[in-house]
Amino acid sequence: MATDADLGEVLEKYVTDLVDSGLYNSRDDVLRDGVRFMHSRDTRLADLHASIMRGIADADAGRVTPMDEVFDRIEAKLKAKGPAV
Repeated sequence: MATDADLGEVLEKYVTDLVDSGLYNSRDDVLRDGVRFMHSRDTRLADLHASIMRGIADADAGRVTPMDEVFDRIEAKLKAKGPAV
């Protein structure tokens, strides 16, 4: 599926500069890499959103640990490791 994208003057120059620098072999390679980056970012954001929603559901259901208890556990682990260098 061939697509002709009008990037505008500034982005077109940026793409041209990337190809001219030798970092990419073609305009298509630059655009493909950009779309891959966006896909990866969107996937990570969707995963983060799902994790947040699970955390909210756990909190709403009362599946939480009091903050003082968590801090006490962390403090005990740090003390067990000994003094920091």
